[in-house]
Amino acid sequence: MTCAMACTAVAQVAQPTGTPVVTADVQARGETRPVASGKGDAADDPAIWRNRHQPRRSLIVATDKKAGLYAYGLDGRIRDYSADGRLNNVDLLDMGRHGVIVVASDRNDPARAALRLYRLDTTHARLRPLGTVPGGMGEAYGVCLMPAGRGLHAFSVLKDGTIAQVAIRLTRNGARGRVVRHLQLASQSEGCVVDPRSRTLFVGEEDRGIWAFDARANGARQGRLFAPVDQRHLFADVEGLAIMPRGRHGGWLIASSQGDNAYALFRLRDGQPAGRFRIAAGRFGATQETDGIAAAAGHFGRQYRHGLFIAQDGDNAPDAQNFKLVSWADIRRALRRAH
Repeated sequence: MTCAMACTAVAQVAQPTGTPVVTADVQARGETRPVASGKGDAADDPAIWRNRHQPRRSLIVATDKKAGLYAYGLDGRIRDYSADGRLNNVDLLDMGRHGVIVVASDRNDPARAALRLYRLDTTHARLRPLGTVPGGMGEAYGVCLMPAGRGLHAFSVLKDGTIAQVAIRLTRNGARGRVVRHLQLASQSEGCVVDPRSRTLFVGEEDRGIWAFDARANGARQGRLFAPVDQRHLFADVEGLAIMPRGRHGGWLIASSQGDNAYALFRLRDGQPAGRFRIAAGRFGATQETDGIAAAAGHFGRQYRHGLFIAQDGDNAPDAQNFKLVSWADIRRALRRAH
């Protein structure tokens, strides 16, 4: 590999080592309505907004990558829908006086990635459009956000492994954005998440593993392999990534291990494996071939008192794809039993 606009992350990929580790089973406590664009591969990626004052009125924003963007309540009912075409991944940030800002990766033009912005009206559960900003040259795939000064930075992960870091400034009538640097992975990548405390960007290269980069615009451009695909704890394809914080310095990075329909946990502080789980058959069904995931700490009402985990379900037969809701307390309990 060579360095052109940016240095490429470099590491040796670990070879398969033994049999898979023990995988705990949990069941979903809820699900969203299926996406409306058909029974093919459509639902993709969720994000969570927590209502601190009325947790049961928290919202889920999620993509139908064939058709647009949904807003759901925790009961799974559709609150709003924006028919904006091929929106692949989504993330959101509470920006204080600017409100809750939602950013989706827009792949309507496969040669020119865009980031489509909305303000989430949390009172009426409505997506208010704010326009688009450039997301790099290539096909938009993943996106994740980080607060930065008076605005935010979006990491636009292109399908070929390029990562465009976009500085976004919110204006009275919308937003402005410019690419401030590029990072590079060697092959197809998508899922990403930022740990705001350490300013670390995690990106999933589907066949190789999870990479960690300095998320600061003036930081080093070379990444390190945080968690390799080892066919034991983490299987290709590596898809969605999420962070569940714990305390001031702890927490877990969670990855969709799509190759074996499971979810792998890693300790944020050192990258050590911290367990695996599956969403097994129950009242709302199992999950398979999960793309995007999301996690959030805090109280979300009686069903999700100690945090919420959401996973795209790639096979919600006989209905179209949707998203499953899981209690984080159930996951932690199942992981303790498995060990």
